[in-house]
Amino acid sequence: MRKSLLFSLLITTGLFVSCDKEQDPFLIGANSIGRLTKDIRIYQLDSIFAEDSIVKQVSNSELYRKSNEIEVYDTEGKKLLLIEPVQAFDSTSTIGFVQVLDPRYQTAKGLGKESTFKDIVENYNISRIENTLSAAVIFIDELNVYVTIDKKQLPVELRYDTQSRIQASQIPDDAKIKYFMIDWD
Repeated sequence: MRKSLLFSLLITTGLFVSCDKEQDPFLIGANSIGRLTKDIRIYQLDSIFAEDSIVKQVSNSELYRKSNEIEVYDTEGKKLLLIEPVQAFDSTSTIGFVQVLDPRYQTAKGLGKESTFKDIVENYNISRIENTLSAAVIFIDELNVYVTIDKKQLPVELRYDTQSRIQASQIPDDAKIKYFMIDWD
């Protein structure tokens, strides 16, 4: 009787402890980046990043600005994220795009800013690859993520060609990610 009571107590304690786990502030999911979710409003960023610094782009004339990007820095001054709202200059807007700048931000499978193309291929389904002037843009729809790989890392015959369709097999495994973007727009 005493052993079963002790066992039940241990199980109950274990459940409470596991439910009380704090969310990983650097985990990238399909609808979240750490404590950010796609439903967060711009005016809520100050409380979400209360320990960090937020810098909003300010100029003399907002007429000449196309967006109002928001930079997030950690307490040591390292740039973490670049956030762009869906509706520019609207604090009630939700987040449209997030550029991940800090390598600590990663998916559950370890994909992050410092990953390689091989990391993408081994862990995710590539939805499509677009050929731009200076990069191959790789879309991973299951995460609402797209990454760019600089064309300088691609075979010579693809570097100056914007018309050809780039196949995953043409991208070297060791090609590094240049930009890591989350698209919630």
